[in-house]
Amino acid sequence: MWDLLFSQYKTYDAFSIWLEIIAVLFGLISVLFARVNNILVYPTGIISTLIFVYLLFQWSLIGDFLINIYYTIMSIYGWILWSKRKNDDLEYPIATMNTQEFKKSIVLFTLTTLFVIIIYIYFDKFTSWTAYVDTFTTGLFFVGMWLMAQRKIENWIVWIIADFISIPLYFLKGYTLTSLQYIVFTILAYYGYKEWKRILQP
Repeated sequence: MWDLLFSQYKTYDAFSIWLEIIAVLFGLISVLFARVNNILVYPTGIISTLIFVYLLFQWSLIGDFLINIYYTIMSIYGWILWSKRKNDDLEYPIATMNTQEFKKSIVLFTLTTLFVIIIYIYFDKFTSWTAYVDTFTTGLFFVGMWLMAQRKIENWIVWIIADFISIPLYFLKGYTLTSLQYIVFTILAYYGYKEWKRILQP
């Protein structure tokens, strides 16, 4: 079982393995902060995404690389929004999506997916079925991050779907630690949705 899960790491340098471990840990810590609606989700998340930007570039995973650049930018954006207050109240409290935001999510998903398809064609990355799934999950992750920055409860539903798909995807790519991270992410996203729903409907 150990060889099945971690045999691919035999060819990795120790520096990359430790970086992946650190990125995974900070990613988990970030989601835990998100679950309880704590603004520390962003500084901890930025540490994780910046490390993954480096690693994914080294691994030539273009779609995932772009996702983490976007995560970093949106983390800064979300950090700013979550910090804003109006008359001592949060300017962006937990809320549900309206029709306009739903339409924006569809547009963002579509444009992101098309952009990644173009990038994959340009770099000739459509060499396996996982690349096609990547285009779909990238669109979901972009929407999920945007909704989280807006503090919309639906972000958790998007995360649950995208995280669940990513579990076998990263395992098949040979990144077991990241795959295990997404198992935990899926569970935390489920409880994050329940927690935000409880806060939204006291």
